[in-house]
Amino acid sequence: MVKSIVTDHNCVHTREIKACTANFMAKNLIGQVERNPTIPVSALHEELQKKYEVGFLRMKAFRAKQIAQKQVFGDFQKQYALLRDYGLELMRSNVGTTFKVDVYSEPNPSSQSRIFRRVYVCLGALKLGFKAGSFPGQVLSAVGLDSNNGIYHLAYSIVEAETKSSWSWFLECLADDLDLNASSNFTFISDRQKGIIPAINQMFPNAEHIYCLRHIHENMRLHWRDTKYKDFLWDIATTTTIPHFDNAMELFKKYDVTTHDWLKKITATHWSRAHFSGRAKTHSLTNNLCEVFNSKIIHARDKPVITCLEYIREYLMKRIVVVQKSVDKSKGPLTPTATTILEGIVCSHAVSEIWDKIKYGGKKVPDIEAWVHPVYWLQTWADMYSHKIDPINRKSMWHKSACPFILMPPKHHIQVGRPKKKRKKVVGEVVTTGKDLSRKYITITCSKCGNKGHNQRSCKGQGGERERMSDGGNEVQKKGKAVADG
Repeated sequence: MVKSIVTDHNCVHTREIKACTANFMAKNLIGQVERNPTIPVSALHEELQKKYEVGFLRMKAFRAKQIAQKQVFGDFQKQYALLRDYGLELMRSNVGTTFKVDVYSEPNPSSQSRIFRRVYVCLGALKLGFKAGSFPGQVLSAVGLDSNNGIYHLAYSIVEAETKSSWSWFLECLADDLDLNASSNFTFISDRQKGIIPAINQMFPNAEHIYCLRHIHENMRLHWRDTKYKDFLWDIATTTTIPHFDNAMELFKKYDVTTHDWLKKITATHWSRAHFSGRAKTHSLTNNLCEVFNSKIIHARDKPVITCLEYIREYLMKRIVVVQKSVDKSKGPLTPTATTILEGIVCSHAVSEIWDKIKYGGKKVPDIEAWVHPVYWLQTWADMYSHKIDPINRKSMWHKSACPFILMPPKHHIQVGRPKKKRKKVVGEVVTTGKDLSRKYITITCSKCGNKGHNQRSCKGQGGERERMSDGGNEVQKKGKAVADG
């Protein structure tokens, strides 16, 4: 029996018939793709075949999914033309929001179009919240630390590449939103990416720039993979005084002079607590919070530009509500993290000084929590999250931008193969998660002879005495089994 999926179409050519069939199937997949954007094509292929009792190639289901995704998430090309309209709606619904679009210079001034280059977003609620907790702290790219040592998202940007130009543009926008200038004393922490280092030095010459210790360790592992090196590195970085730092470096030098000399080339003011200015009230040595943020938006990276920006905005809007619930449940003058730290590492000298004032000064000294910096007060944490992000209207209700130029998508070279979403793992991460089955970085130990570098199958008797003892044990077991059988 011959079946037809689409019965009412006027297509003549085979190509038109295939496109019509794919569009028909896409209409039936919109709901599934919207609920589960990562649903496998094989699952859709199998379901459509069962539903219509018609066999067809898997590629047809793949095309249908692409069409459905375009209808759900928008068109990659067309969304750039609507980007300014989206910015106007975002600034209307969230007062104080900064939305900036940068384009490539056009050699023909009379051209009615401009090619997209960058977009920068700093939501008004996040800006006000950061200023509410604007004590000396850290800015991790566009992610900061809140009063509970949690992630506080501040600004995000889509740029063409990580270059000095893009980082400088991003920092200029950030400086305008946070009222920063060349003499500002903020603390930035990042990896040693070649573009961001000169950009920060140029924009904020008085700022403290900390290099992520995890990235330093990754560079070290390229040459020295022993875990002992990691222990030395963290011991040195966490020292709090110069004499302790010098002693730790001397011990490292005795262990390995070459690695010591390599580490010494990195200025200690960028990675050792003993050399920090003390302006930042946190002890973070890594920018792991940025990596956490990147993992949260992994499903937005392959979406059209407005869909990607909306995914991030919705995530931030939900996160503020989630943290607000934690704030409402918390009790006491300090945040939960600050309370835990205070209970565990109270400075004996500070307690002695307070006790001395009580005993000999005759003064009424406040509780120990009052001596903690205001950045860790529960009230400060509540003020930061008191500003909420508001939703926006649907696309049909957006105001049209008055800009006369049409925004065109940037030039993009499609790479060969399937697009990669996950970030590349470094050498040290391959075996740390427990989920990676690769044995590339694992030293194999033979269960037969006990030596390293081979397994039981490829063992050639390197174990000597242990192997002979094992064989002897097997003989005893065989004799014992024979006796039992007898």
